[in-house]
Amino acid sequence: MNFEYTARTQDLIQQVEAFMDRYIYPVEQQLNTYYGQAENYWTVHPKIEELKGLAKSAGLWNLFLPKSYGELSPGLTNLEYAPLAELMGRCKWAAEIFNCSAPDTGNMEVLAKYGNPEQQERWLKPLMEGKIRSAFLMTEPDVASSDATNIETSIVADGDEYVINGRKWWSSGAMHPHCKIAIVMGKTDFEAQRHVQQSMILVPMDTPGLEIVRPLNVFGSYDAPEGHAEIKLTNVRVPKSNILLGEGRGFEIAQGRLGPGRIHHCMRLVGAAQRSLELMCQRVASRQAFGRTLKDFSSIRQDIATSRCEIEQARLLTLSAADKMDREGSKGAKDLISMIKIVAPRMCQGVVDRAIQAHGGMGVSGDTPLASFFAYSRIIRIADGPDEVHMYQLGRNTVKMWM
Repeated sequence: MNFEYTARTQDLIQQVEAFMDRYIYPVEQQLNTYYGQAENYWTVHPKIEELKGLAKSAGLWNLFLPKSYGELSPGLTNLEYAPLAELMGRCKWAAEIFNCSAPDTGNMEVLAKYGNPEQQERWLKPLMEGKIRSAFLMTEPDVASSDATNIETSIVADGDEYVINGRKWWSSGAMHPHCKIAIVMGKTDFEAQRHVQQSMILVPMDTPGLEIVRPLNVFGSYDAPEGHAEIKLTNVRVPKSNILLGEGRGFEIAQGRLGPGRIHHCMRLVGAAQRSLELMCQRVASRQAFGRTLKDFSSIRQDIATSRCEIEQARLLTLSAADKMDREGSKGAKDLISMIKIVAPRMCQGVVDRAIQAHGGMGVSGDTPLASFFAYSRIIRIADGPDEVHMYQLGRNTVKMWM
């Protein structure tokens, strides 16, 4: 494996790093405080739009779409995008500034890969311009949604329309005030074979019958302003032209959507862990207890050494997965993708936990990004496929290799 980057990629890394230093870190605490106040949850701070404009003007925009998407892509491979995603992971909301945040990235990839020209013109174009946001509605409260074949939301043909009924939750992005479109996964044929029952369909958020029941909090935070929602769909009618790719293709689309997204999440987690380690080192070098600087305690040094090893291991494993995806696609890289999805969130959770411990009370407050990093890493052990599913599949595939 050769992880040597081109001059252009190295330049982009430097540009994103400089942008973070100049524009994002200086206002990070201000925005965290703003979104910690209930009256501001579902608003967009003017600074967010200002920074997005600066990033767009600098050409640091939509960096995530790999070169296989042609003129829609900035021309990077998944491997080349990986270090940029790591940098964005160093601040909770930084990816949005570069129009590279979930669930929009996954939704844009779906529209770019599976959308027809009309769907792309109406929804992909404004998403890529950063004019609107989007939501992804798959998980349901009444079934184990880690198995997508369990989905119960119905999508029934009625003349020139589909009628959608169901209940969703953990609908990421749905609370954002600029969210205009949702991709909904449901079943068009409950009697078909298990993996061709599902379909994905585009549903504008202002469609009658789509009701946001409540925002869902995560470890006491609402992840404002994008948030996660519980949504009720009652006789929601959309044109048949809103179906993506065709009836029965939902599972296929879901598999194509999740591969790149898992790499993005894992590299952002590496970035969050790396920054947590740096904050920990700065903290223990400046604090004293029992007559000694914290950095001189053996247990602290062991925690730092362990964290550094784990970060580097996860980083290299994720880069390896990105490289294989570039060469062999999501299917060829499926085992490595499972590996990083198991390893990276656990690694980040452990590194952040040690950093929190070194910070004491400050570590669990909003005065550092550590608490939000901890929540993020714990969530990703469930989101995009829980640990158990990935370990089950990886174990099965590994046994097959030696049978």
